[in-house]
Amino acid sequence: MSAAKPLFSVIGSGSCDEETAAVAHRVGELLARAGAVVITGGLGGVMAAASRGAQEAGGETIGLLPGCDRREANQWVTLALATGLSEARNALVATLSDGVVAIGGELGTLSEIALALRHGLPVATLDSWPIDGERLDAGRRLEKFTTAEEAVRWLAAETGLLAPLPDLA
Repeated sequence: MSAAKPLFSVIGSGSCDEETAAVAHRVGELLARAGAVVITGGLGGVMAAASRGAQEAGGETIGLLPGCDRREANQWVTLALATGLSEARNALVATLSDGVVAIGGELGTLSEIALALRHGLPVATLDSWPIDGERLDAGRRLEKFTTAEEAVRWLAAETGLLAPLPDLA
């Protein structure tokens, strides 16, 4: 068995409302509690909320930044990597992980969902892009959820990489 920690990406808009931020925070918290390192694009909105949730739960976070300055990372990023790749960094955010949670999002989120699916990664969506799962190639795993708990439990079952979550109220 590998000693490497599982990596899970949380993707979504760089700005969001309080409700979306609360969902992202909860996803980050649950992933960290389940033993995952949380990967984001390192900036604001969904990325900051998920990073904050993970860090507050004692987890680690990686921010893959679009620019060349690590100081652009939100304050909850444990390891900031300035890629200098602009939007091309979406490919790294989407594919360096063992699974993805998409929360809301704009076109960058859609590109990350597509790249993750192309690489055979499971993608859990929460109020994100309405993608018709029946049109995906066989073996692609995309599911829509209404709660952070459902999404993280599904990723745990799909990957077998996350520690079981306790019964949550």
